[in-house]
Amino acid sequence: MLSRDYDVTLLCELMGVSRAGYYKWTKRDKSKRDIKREELIELVEAVHKEHSTHGYRWTAEFIRTNYGYECSDNYIYKCFRYLGIKAETKHKVHRRPRKVKDKYPNLIFTTWDTVDRPRQVIVSDMTAFKFRIYYFETTFYFDVFTKEILTYKVAERRGCRNQYLDGLEDIVALLKGQKEPTVLHTDQGSVYASMAYNELIKDSNIVRSMSRAGKPTDNPVNESLNGWIKEELFIDFKINECNNREEFKDCLDRYVKYYNNQRPCYSLGYDIPVNYRKRFFKGELPKKNTFENRVLTEEPKFVQKRRNQAN
Repeated sequence: MLSRDYDVTLLCELMGVSRAGYYKWTKRDKSKRDIKREELIELVEAVHKEHSTHGYRWTAEFIRTNYGYECSDNYIYKCFRYLGIKAETKHKVHRRPRKVKDKYPNLIFTTWDTVDRPRQVIVSDMTAFKFRIYYFETTFYFDVFTKEILTYKVAERRGCRNQYLDGLEDIVALLKGQKEPTVLHTDQGSVYASMAYNELIKDSNIVRSMSRAGKPTDNPVNESLNGWIKEELFIDFKINECNNREEFKDCLDRYVKYYNNQRPCYSLGYDIPVNYRKRFFKGELPKKNTFENRVLTEEPKFVQKRRNQAN
């Protein structure tokens, strides 16, 4: 009973309705619209059973012509999908098996808070700066633990891929001599998934990780930092007043120095990224060893939290 009540509560929260309103809705009589929908679904099923070689467009026209129902092709298509039916044919369509898009597994999911040392997880993404007639693509590499900008590169032109590779070369050089593995997490962009990009790390201790397709929430650190950085660059550093690419790069240089060495970060307890890293290596921050013991799950954190509260 507790599980059912919890499911109803969760459903009501997602739909933005009260529990009383939900139960009232389940007990109310069917509307004319509901009755007409059920009749049309039964009619579609009957027509398909008798004329199964035809698709939803023909079925829609057949119903309009012979039964006088006003229905669109798209509505009948939805009926087909609801009933799980489709036109039958003797000619089989041969399709190639779909390629798996996830070239590298997601090694983080919702366990970002378990990262427990500098250079343990590095994230990267491209963000575009658009103002007046200018459009600059910039690729950042962030340290998840210290929130430090490890390197950044500005594209020579729109759609260029060199800034990704140049940035990765900087990271490989930065990690040279480090014994512990480093997880490099990115989205599934074409450059991040390319052979040329991943060839650069084949002899390093970098392990690749990728967000799921269409899931920007799989890289929340990068998305959040990109948002803050762009806001500060436009409002505080007036980057939109730059008149050429060199001025743009100079403004970014000044901001990155400020960000790493002067800007207090809320997620670090208002410490500065570079100072936070130095404090760790001085032994002033406890070594938690939580990242190795993380439990990977696709279930969002808020769902886990609500389930634990219900139990």
